[in-house]
Amino acid sequence: MRRKPAVAGQFYEGRKEALIEEIRNCFMRGPGEIPEVKEGKGNIKGVVVPHAGYIYSGWVAAYVYHAIAKDGFPDKFIILGPNHHGYGAGVSIMTKGIWETPLGEVKIADDAKKYCRGIIAEDEFVHKYEHSIEVQLPFLQFLKKDFSFIPICLSFQDYETAKEIGEILREVDDAIIIASSDFSHTSFSKFPTKEDIKEYVEKKDKMAIDEILKLDAKGLIEKVEKYNITMCGYGAVAAMLEAVKGKARNAKLLKYATSYDTEPGMYCVGYAGIVIE
Repeated sequence: MRRKPAVAGQFYEGRKEALIEEIRNCFMRGPGEIPEVKEGKGNIKGVVVPHAGYIYSGWVAAYVYHAIAKDGFPDKFIILGPNHHGYGAGVSIMTKGIWETPLGEVKIADDAKKYCRGIIAEDEFVHKYEHSIEVQLPFLQFLKKDFSFIPICLSFQDYETAKEIGEILREVDDAIIIASSDFSHTSFSKFPTKEDIKEYVEKKDKMAIDEILKLDAKGLIEKVEKYNITMCGYGAVAAMLEAVKGKARNAKLLKYATSYDTEPGMYCVGYAGIVIE
């Protein structure tokens, strides 16, 4: 299967030259430089990256991709993202094919089929329009052309699902696991000023981020559910944490921001860039 880009020209620039410039600007606004890429997998085992439009969250994502480039760029990535549309399998994988972006083609890894078991089911249709995984690819392509990936999309976000996915992916030692997630989504209509909504979002997100920094997948899901944190990809993050359990020793928040740091609007959304070693 050849998957065409679903959100090129919407979440990120649709033309190659414009997209390259957009990603350059994300790196310069974020970490402040275009990183040199170190070949071969380094110490980073998993990351949390936002998936909103690049104008809002791309500069936060750039902190993570800068860290990956400096630490070691592997030949393969596993990208976990939420299913925003809700249809199809509860946890879906594509095991063959090519994804296209304005920067070229990315091949699904040859060994993807071995992760299609248990709760993880083959379902290509789920991936056709979902943006949470797609928006990570241009950042990776900007850094290096030759790599493969495995896309896994989640509708289910409960702990038992995350635990089972993590157990299946725990054998991975040649890839970085990317968890694609935005944090709180809050409407401006509930708050009198933009300062109030920003403070509310930051307070909510800190509770979730604290659990991620403790490498506690179950604690993350419990906090999200108890305090109604409107984090769209917490199941993907929890699955990544379960996958690196026993191997990861440290998590670091590289950058946190909200959409209000770019442009106040009717909604405020939180974004975090986190690396786990």
